[in-house]
Amino acid sequence: MEYAIELRHITKTFGSVVANHDVSLDVRKGEILSLLGENGSGKTTLMNMIAGIYYPDSGEIIVDGKLVEIRSPKDAYALGIGMVHQHFKLIDVFTAAENIALVLDKQEKYNLKDIKAKAQQICERYSFDIDLEQKVYEMSVSQKQTLEIIKMLYRGAQLLILDEPTAVLTPQETEKLFAVMRNMRADGKSIIIITHKLHEVLSISDRVAILRKGEYAGTIDTAAADEASLTELMVGKKVELNIEREAPVNPHLRLNVHNLTITNAEGIKVLDQVSFEAFSGEILGIAGISGNGQKELLEAIAGLQHPEKDSSIVYYPDDDRDSTAEQLIGKSPKNIRDMGIHLSFVPEDRLGMGLVGSMGMIDNMMLKTYSEGHSPLVDRKGPRYLAEEIKDELGVVTPSISTPVSRLSGGNVQKVLVGREIAAAPSVLMTAYAVRGLDINTSYTIYHLLNEQKKSGVAIIYVGEDLDVLIDLCDRILILCGGKCNGIVDARKTNKEEVGLLMTRLAGKQEGGVA
Repeated sequence: MEYAIELRHITKTFGSVVANHDVSLDVRKGEILSLLGENGSGKTTLMNMIAGIYYPDSGEIIVDGKLVEIRSPKDAYALGIGMVHQHFKLIDVFTAAENIALVLDKQEKYNLKDIKAKAQQICERYSFDIDLEQKVYEMSVSQKQTLEIIKMLYRGAQLLILDEPTAVLTPQETEKLFAVMRNMRADGKSIIIITHKLHEVLSISDRVAILRKGEYAGTIDTAAADEASLTELMVGKKVELNIEREAPVNPHLRLNVHNLTITNAEGIKVLDQVSFEAFSGEILGIAGISGNGQKELLEAIAGLQHPEKDSSIVYYPDDDRDSTAEQLIGKSPKNIRDMGIHLSFVPEDRLGMGLVGSMGMIDNMMLKTYSEGHSPLVDRKGPRYLAEEIKDELGVVTPSISTPVSRLSGGNVQKVLVGREIAAAPSVLMTAYAVRGLDINTSYTIYHLLNEQKKSGVAIIYVGEDLDVLIDLCDRILILCGGKCNGIVDARKTNKEEVGLLMTRLAGKQEGGVA
């Protein structure tokens, strides 16, 4: 058996935190290996050591049968190892070909014509669909990802590491990516894919390696696995993978959004006359390719955006359409709160908008309640209790509830934010990618918490990227395309293909009705 890379007894610590302990695993030549594990299990840290971003405290790395040292990304490139991160490293104003040129060694001569010719050969060899003359800022997310992979192949990568590659792709784009990955595998390339989507793991990989709490838990052939067995290996116990969606009970109008239009600083309409209603006791899903107005939609309801005139967001405080309605347009978040309207918002930008990275869990809990105090002394008892409760219920991996949240993994930061917002007992709960980066066990815990909020009469607006979850969790799904509402469908009667097409093809006229 030929191996592309072998890891032997790898250990990596950050202060008192052990990220990886005595991990040994291997990747065969010409295979796709999925790497699974709960948040904080050390997946990204392990891959960063292969990619030269971190250096192990102890252990050995063997590439093509030879013991090597990888002290920098340059060393990794020289060994034929390339990593495509979740956040792309591209220059927006450059073309695809110009971005590829950035990976040239200093010794290589810069000749854009030759670079394009070589890149075109790579595209044809693996069936990449990309225009090398196109500017990055004009590209879709999937095109940017394709460009990142081409950059790695241009550098001669034989082992590619893909970190959550399908996180923001439509089903159609995911299938295209998987077809390319299979072509690369057939050409002898080795691929490691980090993902939380178990159905994709079962679809694309040959074997699955699992980390649990920083330690290697084993590798199994994908053909012998299913979602339940993989989850049990990750968590160490059986986990129920069912979303119990019940029909809304006595739904009442809570929000009426009409002709919502928002123009950004560049003069582009990011939302164009979007209309819909949200009801208490239901989950309204929002589907769309990343950057189609989801962020601005939630921020407008929260009072963080300034829509154009004729836009309307009306909040109904009571379970009666004839009750005193409140217009939210023109109100700041503080104005909305002072009106007695309880909105909770889990933004896409976790540390930029949701939490203060330099603060621990306790202080971040206090951000929701500090203005309610009537004493010059801050009460930390309640926030401390809430922090402990969220830590235990959602399994937040942190040295201490006082540890700055910026030191936690992305998934654990998300747990802190979602837990705090749900605990605020809102009447409207808005979440932007609530389970992005979360392991499957925690994701299902979040789905359960959202369903509990739904049963208690909360109107939930759920922006998601996993269409399987949107269809299983939500009651209705609003699809955004090009900043317009491209339809509202009954989640119980639709399928991934229909939603995926609505995400990419704008209908002849806007559909704003309720399914």
